Amino acid sequence: MSIMTRRLITIIGVMSVWLVALCGTGQDVEQARSLASRLSPSLSRQVEFKLIESAQGKDVFTLESRGDKVVICGNNANSMAVGLNRYLNRYCKVTVSWYADVPISLPDVLPDVPAPERVTARMPQRFFLNYCTWGYTMPFWGWKQWEHFIDWMALNGVNLPLAITGQEAVWYNVWTRLGMSDEQVRSYFTGPAYLPWHRMANIDGWCGPLPMEWLEGQKALQRRIVERERALNMRPVLPAFAGHVPGQLRELFPKADIQALGNWAGFGEQYRTYFLNSEDPLYSRIQRMFLEEQIRLFGTDHIYGIDPFNEVDPPSFEPDYLNKVSQHIYESLTAVDPDAEWLQMAWFLYYQREDYTRERTRAMMTGVPQGKMTMLDYYCEYKEMWREHDGFYGQPFIWCYLGNFGGNTNVQGRVKEAGERIERALQECGDNLVGIGSTLEGLDVQQFPYEYILEKAWDYGKSDEQVITELADRHAGTVSKTAREAWQLLYDSVLDITPGNFAAPLPCSYPTLGKENRPVKYKPSDLLAVWDLLLQQDDVTTDAMTIDLIWVGRQLLGDLFLGVKQQLDSAYKRGDIDAFDCHRQQLTDLMIDLDQLNSHHPQATLNTWLQQARDLGSTPEVKDYYEMNARRLITTWGGHLNDYACRNWSGLMNAYYQHRWMFYFQEMYGALYWQRPFNEQTMREDIDTFQQEWVEIMRDYTKLEPSDLDILSHCRLLREKYDKLLNEWIQSHPE
Repeated sequence: MSIMTRRLITIIGVMSVWLVALCGTGQDVEQARSLASRLSPSLSRQVEFKLIESAQGKDVFTLESRGDKVVICGNNANSMAVGLNRYLNRYCKVTVSWYADVPISLPDVLPDVPAPERVTARMPQRFFLNYCTWGYTMPFWGWKQWEHFIDWMALNGVNLPLAITGQEAVWYNVWTRLGMSDEQVRSYFTGPAYLPWHRMANIDGWCGPLPMEWLEGQKALQRRIVERERALNMRPVLPAFAGHVPGQLRELFPKADIQALGNWAGFGEQYRTYFLNSEDPLYSRIQRMFLEEQIRLFGTDHIYGIDPFNEVDPPSFEPDYLNKVSQHIYESLTAVDPDAEWLQMAWFLYYQREDYTRERTRAMMTGVPQGKMTMLDYYCEYKEMWREHDGFYGQPFIWCYLGNFGGNTNVQGRVKEAGERIERALQECGDNLVGIGSTLEGLDVQQFPYEYILEKAWDYGKSDEQVITELADRHAGTVSKTAREAWQLLYDSVLDITPGNFAAPLPCSYPTLGKENRPVKYKPSDLLAVWDLLLQQDDVTTDAMTIDLIWVGRQLLGDLFLGVKQQLDSAYKRGDIDAFDCHRQQLTDLMIDLDQLNSHHPQATLNTWLQQARDLGSTPEVKDYYEMNARRLITTWGGHLNDYACRNWSGLMNAYYQHRWMFYFQEMYGALYWQRPFNEQTMREDIDTFQQEWVEIMRDYTKLEPSDLDILSHCRLLREKYDKLLNEWIQSHPE
């Protein structure tokens, strides 16, 4: 270990002790009070925070009323934040949104806590985020969005957040010191929205080069992120070197063992990635350079995310090779940071499950000392890999709920089943189950499933019925019988869908004759019943209920689109041009109405997404570059991932999806009118040309304002308009 590194690690250790000492003198209380003030100034005046001891090493909070104050005690600021969230949810009937622009609305006089509560954590580690979230939701966030989101994570008990912002600034310094030019390094990086897949060694160079202002801005942002996360008793998971190197490094180090990894997701050869063998002396050198630079810029909490072969094949599947790769990676870590721990996604065990046999996986995981490699069991609501691999062969793991792919805006999430699986895992796993978390790919606009999973990390002793009752009341902002019934039906019947790829409703799909890849996996009558129950409310007073109405309504209209599209195809096959015209108009109306419905919430609009991208740029050229990235990711993506991240959003519906369907309607009408075969190739060529122009030329589009009607009245109007069609759709799907 170099003298400089020893000094850095010593300084970090001394600072950690100093921070702990500060916490003991009131720093935790001050952080909790500051968080409350950011939510609402009145909270800090009426709520008092106090520090207490942990409960036999477990995080704990208490909640009670004393005189005119609500008193929240916790063993640290994070626990106090969870206590505050409990108070807001249960007694104030308030949901704190994870979006920064949504204020909370509190009663003028805060309600009393009728009986004291004391709640301890069931799990010491509460993980949150996914590499992909940085692309599908966060690429253009500034400090305003991050500050509020960190508060949301604290309120929900997250203490192990992924923290990968700004790492390109670190890599830039490493690669240039090794001899690469500025242009080579920035061209090696992908565009901003695609950096997650560059960081995971899937693609290089796509939509690059990165502007230098991006590197500097993200570096400054990451410093603020990790500082605030640590202040709220979180342990940010920073990256480490996993072997991914620029292809140009082969020219600078011709003797280094650098091999090309397999092509990913249909991308061409020029975007493939390269892996440096961990046994090569250059590996440890790069690891040291990266970690020392990262520690200098961002500090360390001694836990590092490392995923050497995510969705790409390793150079060899031989168990001995995999064992040595793990061993050498870990040794390269501890040579710089003796307290280092390795955090790894277990996604590869699901994604490449036929390749990673038990023998190979055991070899890979036992290459690291027991307790020093924590696995994130990524997709447990569908497949618990700890069961497939003997509890990860003694290594600790965190049970994770994924919930969505690509940020697709549909009703999905195997919530009830996930809760039941967590309870079984807690009974069966033993000590190597060390945490609960979520690995969502995008935030979307419905946060209940993720709050539900994180709440499972605490011993509330609540039944599922109590969970849903409290949820419905705070979404309604009051005790609401109809909201309770709606959410109970959602929980029991609709939210039982295993999330899958390309999962948005049919209007967001690529048009195909006689084929729909969006099957309805629940009873349509149940979803209609949910909407009808929500529409029985007297008024809508919360942002959460606005989201519920949009979320359910657009799913229902999207499902109806599927039924009408099937009728359109049937009319075409019969040669019934009048019926075809009728159904074409119905589909067009549905897309127009979906566009208007989504306009009632800013997070369901294309404008919010693109404006964030443009606001981050300093010049017209950089603004256009960021917008191009933003447009491409949610539409054509790249490779064979077209529509992977499709969004049912206002603006995107009228500017993009509706145009694609017009090509479909035109080709069908021409075939009917001229009595010729349907020319799918011509249609696809027209659609593909339109898609590329929409991404690259970036013509303006119609930015809808919400209708003059309030959201409840608007939804009631849509319900009445589509009553006949909805009933026909329901009848065509007998239960």
